[in-house]
Amino acid sequence: MKKILVPTDFSEQAENAMDFACQIAKKSGAAIQLLHLVDLSGFIDYTAIGNSYSMLGTTAGIGFDEKVLKNLSENAEEKIGEFKTKFSKFGVTIHQKIEFGNAFQFINEEIKSSEIDLVVIGSKGSSGVEEFLVGSNTEKVVRHARCPVITVKKKVDFEKIKDIVYASKFTHDETQLVDEMHKLLKLTGAKLHLVRVVTPNAFEGTRPIKSIIQKYVDKHHIKDYTINIYNDAIEEDGIIYFARDIDADMIALSTHGRTGLMHLLSGSIAEDVVNHAKRPVWTYRLKH
Repeated sequence: MKKILVPTDFSEQAENAMDFACQIAKKSGAAIQLLHLVDLSGFIDYTAIGNSYSMLGTTAGIGFDEKVLKNLSENAEEKIGEFKTKFSKFGVTIHQKIEFGNAFQFINEEIKSSEIDLVVIGSKGSSGVEEFLVGSNTEKVVRHARCPVITVKKKVDFEKIKDIVYASKFTHDETQLVDEMHKLLKLTGAKLHLVRVVTPNAFEGTRPIKSIIQKYVDKHHIKDYTINIYNDAIEEDGIIYFARDIDADMIALSTHGRTGLMHLLSGSIAEDVVNHAKRPVWTYRLKH
């Protein structure tokens, strides 16, 4: 692992994510790319007339544009400098970058252009109508990132991660995912608790499921593990409750990265777990 991307909005959750990323960087020898995105949507009101627009409710001339952007840039530089200083105690290499525009777009581009190995991002979580209507940048990153993503809500001690729950159906080719997970297991020295959640609408017997999981374990050379079957009405609830029952330190999941209509119709178990779990959640997007 060489590069860890940490997007920040300077919130408490972002600080927790940065703290966690610094711990990983110190253990792995990786450098941190600290990225702050300044969203200009609150300053720009696009009209239907060509490319003309207004800023802060005032017709925008070139001089006004430069003044606003300069003020925003200086403010962001000051904040990211203060934020970076808080984590100097870890003694890891931290590069900083500020971009103006859509947060998810720049995060996605940074992952590709800088060949990021891991994203660590803070998440506040949401529920109900807010969850359905908004869809946070964190969820979009989880859905589309080409590398593993760890979402963090609370402050976490990386050295205490000793039990990781990995939930899956264990029926697809997940070679790349397991390769990435082996890196995580090597860093933490954690035991992997493989779990298949059985719901009433997709019932299967215990013996066939155990056989499927054992074949998965043998194929991917997983060493320190347990095999578990957990019953619940909803798959995402079962994952969260199982992790709670065994007092796991992290949850690991795959995501299929569905978008558009398919995402609206089928939803995403990974994104639901990221939203509602109190523990850190490691996700990896399966390649199509």
